[in-house]
Formats: sequence, C-alpha cells, structure tokens
Amino acid sequence: MDANFIRERITQLRIQKNISEHQMSQALGHAKSYIHGITSGRTLPSMTEFLAICDYLEITPQNFFDDSTDKGILLTKLDSSARQLSERDLLFVVELAERLAKS
Repeated sequence: MDANFIRERITQLRIQKNISEHQMSQALGHAKSYIHGITSGRTLPSMTEFLAICDYLEITPQNFFDDSTDKGILLTKLDSSARQLSERDLLFVVELAERLAKS
C-alpha cells in the first residue's frame, strides 16, 4: 500500500457518492482545489484530515483501506444502525444475516 492507493481510493469513493472534488473540498472546509491536490499527487492529507475525509464519505478508516469490497459504506451504516438496537433485535438481525448469507 502506498500514497497512490490513498489517492485512488479517495477518487473511487468520491465518484461512488457522485461528489465532485470541488464539493468535497468545500464540505471539508478547504479551498476548492484541496481534494484535487491530493488526487493529483501534490500532497497527502494529514491524519486529522484523513479522518475527516472518512467521516465525510461515511466510512470507517478500516473500510477505507479495505478495497476488496464496495460494501464499505453500507456496512458502516449497518453497524451504526445495529448499535442502536436492543439486544433482542440485534440477535434477530444477526440470525437474519446468517440465513441470507447461506442462501
């Protein structure tokens, strides 16, 4: 894994969410060319900015680095929703997911 992975992954995730570099830069509180600077290879985000990028893209840092699946955003949303469930409902969701995975 190298700097190119980070640049390409930001681009991939941004495109999946149908967000322009300009929109993303402004939403993160930067000049309109901030994301372009990252994706073009001029710079890399700091750790603080990387975490802000993950938050903006609605993924965890783990999902960011796991490019083996495009389900990262959905898994993050599922995790967030599941944390709000009662234990009984959470067990139901786990059982349902296991049953669906088998079919």
